[in-house]
Amino acid sequence: MSFKKLSIAFLMLFLSLSVFAQHSQNKQVSNPGYWQQHVNYKMDVDIDVKKYQYNGTQELTYTNNSPGELHQVFYHLYFNAFQPGSEMDIRLQNMKDPDRRMVNNIGTEDAPKYQSRIALLKPNEIGYVKVLSLTQDGVEVAFKVEGTILQVFLNKPILSEESTVFKMKFEGQIPVQIRRSGRNNMEGVAWTMTQWYPKMAEYDYQGWQAHAYIGREFQGVFGDFDVTLHIDKKYVVAASGYIQNPQEVGHGYEDVSKPMIKNKAKKLTWHFKAPNVHDFSWAADPDYIHDKIAVDTARTLHFFYKKSLGKEYRKNWKEFQPKAVEIMQYFNKHIGEYPYKQYSIIQGGDGGMEYAMLTMITGKRSYGSLAGITSHEMAHMWFQHILATNESTVPWMDEGFTSYISDKCMDAIFNKNSKEIFKGSYNSYYYLVDSGKQEPLTTHGDRYKSNMAYGIASYSMGALFLNQLEYIIGKENLEKSLKKYFDDFKFTHPTPNDFKRVAERVSGIQLEWYLNEWTQTTHTIDYAVTSVLDKKITLKRYGAMPMPIDITIQYTDGTSEDYYIPLRMMRGQKQTKATKLKNWAWAVPSYTFTVSKTVKSVEIDPTNRMADIDKNNNVFSF
Repeated sequence: MSFKKLSIAFLMLFLSLSVFAQHSQNKQVSNPGYWQQHVNYKMDVDIDVKKYQYNGTQELTYTNNSPGELHQVFYHLYFNAFQPGSEMDIRLQNMKDPDRRMVNNIGTEDAPKYQSRIALLKPNEIGYVKVLSLTQDGVEVAFKVEGTILQVFLNKPILSEESTVFKMKFEGQIPVQIRRSGRNNMEGVAWTMTQWYPKMAEYDYQGWQAHAYIGREFQGVFGDFDVTLHIDKKYVVAASGYIQNPQEVGHGYEDVSKPMIKNKAKKLTWHFKAPNVHDFSWAADPDYIHDKIAVDTARTLHFFYKKSLGKEYRKNWKEFQPKAVEIMQYFNKHIGEYPYKQYSIIQGGDGGMEYAMLTMITGKRSYGSLAGITSHEMAHMWFQHILATNESTVPWMDEGFTSYISDKCMDAIFNKNSKEIFKGSYNSYYYLVDSGKQEPLTTHGDRYKSNMAYGIASYSMGALFLNQLEYIIGKENLEKSLKKYFDDFKFTHPTPNDFKRVAERVSGIQLEWYLNEWTQTTHTIDYAVTSVLDKKITLKRYGAMPMPIDITIQYTDGTSEDYYIPLRMMRGQKQTKATKLKNWAWAVPSYTFTVSKTVKSVEIDPTNRMADIDKNNNVFSF
């Protein structure tokens, strides 16, 4: 090859690599899990409504997009948790503060003693999923079941960028309602079918996420679901995905301008397709009312609730539907556009829980309660089902971010204009610190020693992570960061570092210290005004966690002035109208500065956004 040709070749290679690099940056390849597996499910399930049992077939096309080959795969069999002696049962028996929905109190109110409800289940009340047969590309494969995990030993490895087809026959029994899933819940909903099928476990940059089901949250692989259900024709079915045969099933799905397809069989066939989701759930009851309301020209909300709720509760369900539209519109505006054509709010379950394209909530609620729980569960669609963080290992990224945006939403759509939206979260955090039971947010969701520590860490501390970040980088930068995070990482299972890097790029401020201190340690924030001598002010950091400092000073002449002290590790500063002082290095425990007039009072963090554990020493006044 001539030198000229060689030079051209190198130039073309350089340009190609440059284009690839730019494309990679646009796709956020800084995310260590930028590759992800893919699944296509096709399931056909026959339901026996009298026995609360079902039989199904599953064809699963699994694509290995990881850089290595796979020699085994894992499935979740969640219903197996609802059996005496299961890990979930034993965990309940050994927790000092178990989920009250899952236990009976056989002690007294002052001296409770808890008994696991799972331990009391009879053979016809337990839950199970049994795999009857399994093949890989037409050849039987060996497998074993341990509790809620099915381990499959492949006949041939799944090579990188190759696909394989698993075909399975399975049967299941839906348990008495104890947690999330179940039959005949407290409000009489017949079937709450969540986490009900053999579900492929996630495999990502950290390896297999084949966690036993102890009682926390879920994770899944993105893909397309094609699900056919055969159930007694009296039942109305609400499900993830879009109904494919509306004129056959009716029950509010049909186009009234078209003729119905008559069916004399005892069972109706319900065919749903759910694109690009990591879960498929459904509920069924013969008493469901099915309402619909448009969000805009592209999206519709569906509501399913029982006629037997009673007049007052049915009225609440009707009246809050326009408010549910406002909730979705708020999230579309402040996070990003909802990518599906529908979302369903379904009476079922045991409280409120998010699933793909729907939520299950209990129905006996006031108007305000319906709006509040819908706001929280719907927000999960953005953080848990579109962004899809790993809620087993970083529950605060879902529960906390969801709590933050849903609390902001409720404040906005009800025109509260509260200055203390997150007061409850701050108080819960202070309670946790005082209890001595705090654990780092990096603790696996199932590994927290108490439900109290898990709940406050995941919900309250997760929400405060964002509210304090607004304090650090500014409101406008936080709003931009949330939108860019969603836009860059939707459908990719992002990590804490991914969000941190987005916020750094938006704000120009370094934030590794903040992610580390707030999520990977139990360090606390405690700043104090230790002395004011005429015009000389001294501050001290008592807590191990450093922060930038906002200060308001009142002068004896009746005027006031705001000051801002950046943290040196930030290598930048937020936009503020306050007077900027020199930065404060974290290794230096005290900080002194001088003002031009005689001081009357000094207040650290006047907006109360720092989770400072001792507010008493934040103010100094004469």
